[in-house]
Amino acid sequence: MKQEVIEKSVPISNPQKIVRKTALRQALKPIMYMLPALVIYIAVIVIPTFYTLYLSFFEWNGVSAEKIFVGFGNYINLFTNDTVFAKGLKNNIIWTVLSLVFSMGFALLLAILLNKSFKGRALFRAVFYFPFILSNIVVAIIWVWIYHPNMGLINELLNKVGIESIPWLADPKIALYAVFIAATWQHVGSSMVIFLAGLQSMSKEPFEAAKVDGANSFQAFYNITLPLLRETFIIVFATTLFYSMRVFDIIYAMTGGGPSHSTQVLASWMYYQGFTLNNVGTGSAISMVLLFLVMIIAVPYILWQGKKSHV
Repeated sequence: MKQEVIEKSVPISNPQKIVRKTALRQALKPIMYMLPALVIYIAVIVIPTFYTLYLSFFEWNGVSAEKIFVGFGNYINLFTNDTVFAKGLKNNIIWTVLSLVFSMGFALLLAILLNKSFKGRALFRAVFYFPFILSNIVVAIIWVWIYHPNMGLINELLNKVGIESIPWLADPKIALYAVFIAATWQHVGSSMVIFLAGLQSMSKEPFEAAKVDGANSFQAFYNITLPLLRETFIIVFATTLFYSMRVFDIIYAMTGGGPSHSTQVLASWMYYQGFTLNNVGTGSAISMVLLFLVMIIAVPYILWQGKKSHV
């Protein structure tokens, strides 16, 4: 009997060990949920990115078994000898500035207007968002016909008022801006919806208080709307920046980078070098430059805005 009491008093396990196992299980649970997406991200994004970086240090045609190591030769050649790369870099900067200023501004203006109550508001929202669901190739075909020098809608309207037809896509001075208008027509609806979601999530109390204090519409917009849209601006800025820096298909479909490389951007020149001229090393180097440009602009901005939102 005494022996039985002693055995019952001895603990069958270590409570601390059980607590540690439970804590470890709880810590691993979110990681297990993230694991499938993490594996896909590593396989689709991380590994190809580092492999592209690796290829950028070689001269390779993409077919032969031999790769010639050239170090930073591809990068040096891009910045010293490749005039088309310089033009593509310039066009990317122009496109990005126009997107961040005019496209975001126009999207915000549409969101403010369509956030007001009026008859047919839902229809107008759908009309402005509809182009975004179209593929870039479809949008390119539509706007190629709109810009057609003889049968295009714009030139037909110009001819009606006595103005001669304009070669929108054949003039090196205006071709890039003509393509940009087509791209804005397609993508402004996406940014508009994001801004609209941010506006609709705002409380009405600050605006009612500002109205009581005698603030006008501009003062309320500048002092209340813009600060409350900070997180929304981060999202729209990031998506607009990423699209504008990697823009390719609509340019490729509308102009092919012409005329005279006037609409060439880094992504289209990367494609031409890698898949047309089979200069895989040069194409990889261009893609790394493009990635670096996006990172040096996007990361500081997102960190700065995120820090301001927690102040």
